[in-house]
Amino acid sequence: MEQFITFAGNHPILSTAWIAIFILIIVISIKIKMSPIKQISPQQLTFLVNREEGKVVDIRAEKEFKLGHILDSLHLASEKANKNDFSSLEKHKDKPIIVVCAAGMTAAKVAEQLFKAGFTKVSLLKGGMNAWVNAGLPVAKK
Repeated sequence: MEQFITFAGNHPILSTAWIAIFILIIVISIKIKMSPIKQISPQQLTFLVNREEGKVVDIRAEKEFKLGHILDSLHLASEKANKNDFSSLEKHKDKPIIVVCAAGMTAAKVAEQLFKAGFTKVSLLKGGMNAWVNAGLPVAKK
């Protein structure tokens, strides 16, 4: 403990940075847990689709979508997502919607927009299509 105090005294900027990073990790973790939009695994996605008639919405570029996508998923063009045009999903409004992107990073924004547009059961695939493929799950090609 004495060495830690000495280090903190000798390196105040570095110590402050570590404390800030630690606090940010805690805040982000709490925000994720409290969010109405849940990150789900490929197995949980399968359960939602099979048991609750969930719908997978793929937001990747059309070229990537055609190379391989989750079976029966809908493609949502980025232009439509950016304009909050979710008219093609209206008939699925009360069913679970799972947003999928390439690596699970850009899906959060679209999932948030869907939630604000009145879709109550929105989730996103943690790790995106990369997680789906790495889990050895089937991919459809058009």
